[in-house]
Amino acid sequence: MKIVACIKYSLDVSEVKVDPATSELRLAGVPLRVGAIDRHVLEAAVVLAQKHGGTVHGLTVAPASARESFRESVAMGLEDMTIVENTGLPADPAVTAAVLSAAIQKMGDVTLVVCGETSDDGVSYQVPPRLAERLGWPLLNYARNIEYADGWLTADRDLDSGMQKARTPLPAVLTVTQETNTPRRPTLMDAVKAKKKPLNVWQPAGDLGLSVEALEARALVQRVAQSGVVVRRKQVMLSNGDVTAMANQLIDALVAEQVIKEG
Repeated sequence: MKIVACIKYSLDVSEVKVDPATSELRLAGVPLRVGAIDRHVLEAAVVLAQKHGGTVHGLTVAPASARESFRESVAMGLEDMTIVENTGLPADPAVTAAVLSAAIQKMGDVTLVVCGETSDDGVSYQVPPRLAERLGWPLLNYARNIEYADGWLTADRDLDSGMQKARTPLPAVLTVTQETNTPRRPTLMDAVKAKKKPLNVWQPAGDLGLSVEALEARALVQRVAQSGVVVRRKQVMLSNGDVTAMANQLIDALVAEQVIKEG
C-alpha cells in the first residue's frame, strides 16, 4: 500500500490579531507552521501503513524555504517529503487540488491519499473533494475507526446527525478530523532518522508540467474583503458582599443582558 499524506504549511491562527479600530486582520509577522490537523493526517496514514504494510509519503504545496519545517512530519513515520514549491500560486482550492493531483500522478502507484478535512487557516473544505474529482477516485470523509481489508477501506463517518459506517474500494481519498485519532510524539531516535530521509522540492512547471498562467486561470475564488470579529467584553467585577450576594448580582446582570430569563 502506497499512501500519500497531504499536509499544509499554514498560518498559526493563534497568532492572528484583529485591529480593534478597523477590524482588519493583522497578518504581518504571523508565523507559518505545519497545521495542527495535519498531525492527525500523518497519524492515520502511518497507522494504516504499519498495520497493513506499505509506505507513507508526505506531500505539500509550500515555499522551498520551509523544507526544514517538515522534519518533524518526516519523523512521525514518512519515507520522504515532497514540497511543490509555491511560486506565487493563487491561494485557491481548485489550484491546490490541480497541483496535488499532478504530483500524486507523478509519484505513481498511489493506493490512498489522506488529507485533513479542512486546513487550519483556509477552512474551505474544498481541496479534498476537488482532489478526488481530479483523480477520479471516491472520497471517504469525516473518517473515524478506519480499517482496511481485501482492497476496501471502511470507516465511521462523523456526521452532524450521528455516525455513518461507509466503505470504498481503493484507490481513494480519505479525510480525517482532529477527533479521528491522537497523534504520536516522535522520539529522539525518530528525529535522528528523519534527518537522513529525503526532502524533495519539485517545481510546478519543470517537474509537473504545469503552467503557472494556466493554474492562475483555474482560480475560482476572489477575495472581496476580509475582517475579524472584535469581541468587546463587559469586564464587570463582582466583588461586594459574600458569595450569595455576588451570585445574586451575577443573576441580575445576566437577566439585564437577556442572557437568561427571570422567573
